[in-house]
Amino acid sequence: MLTAESLALIDREVAKYPADQARSAVMSALRIALEERRQTGTVPEERCLTTEVIEFVANYLGIPPVAAYEVATFYNMYDMKPVGKYKITVCTNLPCALRGGVDTANYISRKLGIGLGETTPDGKFTLLEGECMGACGDAPVLLLNNHSMCSFMTPEAIDKKLAELE
Repeated sequence: MLTAESLALIDREVAKYPADQARSAVMSALRIALEERRQTGTVPEERCLTTEVIEFVANYLGIPPVAAYEVATFYNMYDMKPVGKYKITVCTNLPCALRGGVDTANYISRKLGIGLGETTPDGKFTLLEGECMGACGDAPVLLLNNHSMCSFMTPEAIDKKLAELE
C-alpha cells in the first residue's frame, strides 16, 4: 500500500518514541502516507487519504484503525477528499483578513475560476480557506500543499506563483 521509502520514513518516526508508544507517530505516518499519495496520484481521487490507507497506517503502527481515523479527520492538514495537484490554502483569519487575506482568496478564486473548497476542472488546483498559519506579520499568506508558506501575496506575487505551477 505504501512504498518501501515511505515505510522507512515511518520507521524513522516510530524510532523517536519508546517501543510501546508507536501510536505517537500516527500524525507523522499519516503525513508521510498523504505526501506519497500527493506525489504519485495522477488524478485528484488518488491524492487523498482513503479509509484503506488510514487502516494500513494504523495496522503498520499496531494501533486500532479508529485511532488513526480520529487523527486524520480532526486535523485539516489531512486531505480526506480529493484535492488538486496543488492545494492552495489562504489564511483568512482576522489578522490576515485585515491585511488582505480575503482579497487574496478572492483574487485566486477569480484567476482559477473556482470558489473556495473547489478544484479546477483539470484537477490541478484546489483552493481552500485556512485558519491562522502563524505568519500574521507576513500577510497575506497562503500555504501550498501543506508545506510551502508563501508570504506577502500581492496580485503580482500570486500571478508569479501560479505561473511557476503551470
